[in-house]
Parts: sequence; structure tokens; C-alpha cells
Amino acid sequence: MKDLAKKLFVDKTDHVFLQFFRFIFVGGTAFLIDFFIYFALVEFVNVNYLIAATIAFFISVLANYYLSTSWVFNQSQIENRAVEFNIFLAISIVGWIFTEILLYIFTDLWSINYLWSKIIASILVLFWNFSARRVMFYGKKL
Repeated sequence: MKDLAKKLFVDKTDHVFLQFFRFIFVGGTAFLIDFFIYFALVEFVNVNYLIAATIAFFISVLANYYLSTSWVFNQSQIENRAVEFNIFLAISIVGWIFTEILLYIFTDLWSINYLWSKIIASILVLFWNFSARRVMFYGKKL
């Protein structure tokens, strides 16, 4: 059991399933940051849900970048941190665009509650984010 925990949480790895597990863990943390900021802006500050999603996204990206590059994909093939961050941000922005489109479709066109829309969109965009980051930072295909 101790060895399993060490493999899951401590050891550096290039194994796709372990990286995906860590990505889900880190992504879950970033999602909670994103989701609660999103909720608070909509419910308590009366910000439009699409604008709130944008603000929450950019705040959560910073936490996600730090955790992803230090723990999930910690053997990046990119040595320059500024370049690495810009690539991470570009991938994240594509994910954000997907999220905004999905939020609009789910909430405005299909009348799904904005919170459920956020959850569904986040699950769908997760696969884009993982795949793109694995290829760009680690040079590995799925």
C-alpha cells in the first residue's frame, strides 16, 4: 500500500495512467478554485455567468500551472519557464474557449442550470487539456 501511494503521489513518472490520475487530482483542485470563484461572482456579485467563468478561469490557471508542472508533467521537455508558461496558457485558453462555447450552449440554448453547465463543460474540456499538455510538455502521445 505504501508503494502504491508513493507511485501515485511522490515518484516522477511518465506512465500515462499515473499522469492522468495526477492530472485529475490537480485538475480537481483547480476546478474547485474555478467553480467556487465562478459561483461567488454569479451569486454574490451578480456578474454574468460567462464573464464570471472568464475571471475564475484565469485565477485557477495559475494554481493549475504550478501544480501541473511541478507534479504531473514534472519532466518537461521545455527548459525555458516563460516559454513553458506561454504554451500552458495557450492550451488553457483553447480550453477556456471550448468552455465558454459549451456554457453558452448548455445554459442559454438548452436551459441547463449554469452550475451544471460548468460541471459538464469542465468534464468535457478535461480531455483536451490533458492530451495537449502531455504532448506539448512531455513529448508523449496518448
